[in-house]
Amino acid sequence: MTVVEAVAAEPESAIRTLHTDLPVNATFHVWLKAKKPAEPGAVSFSNANGKFAEVSSLNTEEFGFRIYQVFGGGHVELSYDTVTTAVSVIYWFTASDVLETGITVVHTKPDNAAPELPDSYHFRPPFGWMNDPNGFGRFEGRPHLFYQHYSHGLRWNTMHWGHAVSSDYLRWRHLPIFLFPSEDLTTRPDKRGGAYSGSTIPLVEGTGIRVFFTEQVQDRIPEQQIQLTATSSDLIMAGQAEVILGHRPDGQGLTPDFRDPYVFRGPDGLWKMVLGSQSDGGGVILLYETLDPTAASGWTYVGKLWVETRYKTTAIECPCLLPLDGPANARSTRWVLVYGLMHSEDPETGRKNLTMADVGWFDGKVFTREFGQELDFGTDNYAFQAFLDGDSIIGIGWLANWADANPEIDFPTSMTLPRRIHYSNGELLTPPIGAAESLRSHILDRTRLAAGERVTFINGAVEMLIELASPGAPFELTLDHPAVTLGLVSDETGLWIRHEDGRDGPSPHYIAKGARASRIRIFLDYGSIEVFANRGRYVGTKRIEGFEPVRSAVLRAAPGTVVHATTWALRP
Repeated sequence: MTVVEAVAAEPESAIRTLHTDLPVNATFHVWLKAKKPAEPGAVSFSNANGKFAEVSSLNTEEFGFRIYQVFGGGHVELSYDTVTTAVSVIYWFTASDVLETGITVVHTKPDNAAPELPDSYHFRPPFGWMNDPNGFGRFEGRPHLFYQHYSHGLRWNTMHWGHAVSSDYLRWRHLPIFLFPSEDLTTRPDKRGGAYSGSTIPLVEGTGIRVFFTEQVQDRIPEQQIQLTATSSDLIMAGQAEVILGHRPDGQGLTPDFRDPYVFRGPDGLWKMVLGSQSDGGGVILLYETLDPTAASGWTYVGKLWVETRYKTTAIECPCLLPLDGPANARSTRWVLVYGLMHSEDPETGRKNLTMADVGWFDGKVFTREFGQELDFGTDNYAFQAFLDGDSIIGIGWLANWADANPEIDFPTSMTLPRRIHYSNGELLTPPIGAAESLRSHILDRTRLAAGERVTFINGAVEMLIELASPGAPFELTLDHPAVTLGLVSDETGLWIRHEDGRDGPSPHYIAKGARASRIRIFLDYGSIEVFANRGRYVGTKRIEGFEPVRSAVLRAAPGTVVHATTWALRP
């Protein structure tokens, strides 16, 4: 796409012109607003025959959404006057094949654009802000990822659901914005909220999906947060949403937190829903169920599935519950319960917003815990959501943490590498999916890293595999980053990520206490490090501020400690 700017003769007007070539039956999505009261903002569509359409808005507060379809295709110019009109995003697609081809972005504001990162392999949105993964699942044969999204800037704001589709969980095609906040919110930018996190199931009564999500409206009385459902038969955009839970359960002593519905089949065959909240007793996971086979209505409160008192959490977020080592309807099957602890802090390490994974048994009403562990000792695998893909649990998280993000700063982020969750010999393992090996472009080194020599990287996308002679053998991997002191250490205390970015006060200690690592995979990308030790028993994810690449690595260990170490360049 080529962008050409032309300034008209009159100084009061500055016309920006965008060019694109279209197939037949292309659909445009345009977000615009007027810059001047009572003077409409407008985007004009023209071809060789002249202007043939215009979309406009009188709104000066928030970008308004407009749809326009071009039936004939061909070369099209879009133009608008930058003095009277602000445009944040324009893209087009053809509905008949968008799942195969994705959207084509024609325009986005420079301060809203995705970073240009050659060979980066983590999922990032095509524009705007992103946080929690939502509705992660396989539908109509393909993995789909939805996510919390604000399209018009890199700062958190009124939430939409972004959307992408893949064939392997690693290489994604961006799709149209899937779910929009209510019209009341889009016309009232002082009222923060929108379509918050949730989940998705296949439609029982036909092709398509049913979406469950929390609607947040700041200062709404009596409930800021309620639960809604919507359907989509084409997997492109959600239809009209309806309220299914308009208030919190009575008599439970809950705070206004009431969010992030995760819907799944229980061992009794009924649809179940878990939600996060907070009570006087601690963070709470609430359980609902319905007799409705379509899950569209009839949701009733069962009780508090879990109460969490550790780390002074202010609410539980993004719970999900899945059968772990057998079919859901078998009494012997273990289940895994994953949940985030909002505003939590580990006083010993200074790490915040921890995510827990508890293993136990679920009979449809009660969860009985056998053991638990942290999902990620680096803590930047937040709002993790997983689903059952055949016999395997596949999950993904937001590669960030609210300890660093806030609504007042630009905060471009990615999703984590997708991970499996499985149970083996009494341990919960979360390794990267097997397809991650397909990212390996070529080997950079087989011998120098193991010998203590420096290995230089050609870009910011790297995988290292280190195998030690004995579990817990000490080593220090130093990673050369231009802005951050970065590395990985194994010592008598455990396995930990060294991360010091020069901020005031001590850096949190990102440690898996007592871990005795013997086989470690390290994934580096522009802005992140992910560590998987002992096939996923110990996992650490850390976001790195900015997008400067790690330039090289040196591994220091006693002679005979490192059996071998291999380094690959990665490419999506």
